[in-house]
Amino acid sequence: MEKVRVWYDTEGDFLEVMFQQKEGYFRETNSDQVMQKIDMEGHVIGFSILKVSALKAKPLSIDLVDIAK
Repeated sequence: MEKVRVWYDTEGDFLEVMFQQKEGYFRETNSDQVMQKIDMEGHVIGFSILKVSALKAKPLSIDLVDIAK
């Protein structure tokens, strides 16, 4: 089992969650606040959330989509 890496930057109000530590790139989602990280094969390996403190008002719901298919 791999470890999940969670990192929060208080100054930038930015949260990053990584499922795997490997090379990849960030891609937009259906939310302006969320980017998903995709590996070179197109699998989701993590995500980032901007303006985390704004989530106090309402929950955030997004779909993380593998593009490897």
